Amino acid sequence: MKELITNLKGDKGIWAFVMLLALISFMPVFSASSQLVYVIGKGSTIGYLVKHLVHIFIGFGLIYMVHRVPYHYYRALSQVLLPVVGLLLVYTFFQGTVIDGANASRWIKVPFIGVTFQTSALAMIVLMVYVARYLAKVEGKEVTFKSSFIELWIPVFIILALILPANFSTAALIFSMVAMLVFVGGYPMKYLLMIMGMGITMLLLFVMFAKAFPDAMPNRVDTWMSRLDSFFDDTPNEDDYQIEKAKIAIATGQIYGLGPGKSVQKNFLPQSSSDFIFAIIVEEYGLIGGLVVLFLYLMLFFRFLVSAHKAKSIFGKLLIVGLGFPIIFQALINMGVATELLPVTGQTLPLISSGGSSIWMTCIAIGIIISVTKKEEEIAQELKEKEDREAALQQIIDEHILREKQREEAEALGLEQPAAFSIEEAVNPMRAVMGK
Repeated sequence: MKELITNLKGDKGIWAFVMLLALISFMPVFSASSQLVYVIGKGSTIGYLVKHLVHIFIGFGLIYMVHRVPYHYYRALSQVLLPVVGLLLVYTFFQGTVIDGANASRWIKVPFIGVTFQTSALAMIVLMVYVARYLAKVEGKEVTFKSSFIELWIPVFIILALILPANFSTAALIFSMVAMLVFVGGYPMKYLLMIMGMGITMLLLFVMFAKAFPDAMPNRVDTWMSRLDSFFDDTPNEDDYQIEKAKIAIATGQIYGLGPGKSVQKNFLPQSSSDFIFAIIVEEYGLIGGLVVLFLYLMLFFRFLVSAHKAKSIFGKLLIVGLGFPIIFQALINMGVATELLPVTGQTLPLISSGGSSIWMTCIAIGIIISVTKKEEEIAQELKEKEDREAALQQIIDEHILREKQREEAEALGLEQPAAFSIEEAVNPMRAVMGK
């Protein structure tokens, strides 16, 4: 265990907050899973807890493996994986199978393993790395709208077009995070405003087409469109039930909560262990518990800011911003949905909600971020070792000059001369620096 901890490189603050969030997740998931067991009659609470433990364990294994890879390798990897992700999204869009009674237009099942995962989550990671690669490549160069549109925005719009019909919230999150990243990366503001105008126009055209030809679109379009209508004009919607139960859970929790495992609304609230787990946390642990979770995400956000500031390369900075900020924004969106500040989106609470693909994709993003901080630590360590070697060499030179001066003074006075500066004395300081 000690050796494993020693091998954990990178920003220790990020490691610590990620581990704390993962540890916090066990009690709410264990408690909320009783809704699936006693109400739906599926599985056992211990089984769901073990399943969540396995997901977390695999997630941290992914962080460890990914953070060991030098982050600049992901620059080329994003170009290779982007077409692959596009094909996966096309397959996901057309597969038309059902998972637990729900339309599976957002998931695919891995053959032979039986594991399902959300392709849009993987697409988001690959796309953000791809955008960071492009911005790092054009840094300090004059960017034209035509060249950037072909190389940057066409791939972005293709990925978003494949995600939008089945998952509006993820498509909106990706587009907003890409816009934020290109703004941070110094992309010309006038071009960015043009792109945002084009994006909003295409979204409106898509909505008009979906309303005019409802049978041509998958049923997920009706779902997210009705959610928006319900949020903005109080149109009755099936999601009203979830929101009402979430608000009851939050109001019941008050300051200190009902206590671990004592949630009542978990028996009535659908998706209590995933999309609405924050409401269960507040019900059982009160306002204090909810604020603790929010504080941990904000501290993780602070560590991302610090790490991005410390990163020496523009690619490293953009990777941290492009992969780290969406994790925090997704958490805030999840909390906003539970408190009815935002319409229902289906976004999980990163590292806390149950669900393998959500945890694993978040862990891959965190692994890449830690890989950037690990490289910066290695550079700082090499710089320190260089400074130590130079200091040791200067010590040798100063000692040699002092000894020679003493010998000259002794010779001039006719006194016994001190011993000459030996080779052993010269190499000792260097051996100390090199650890020999």
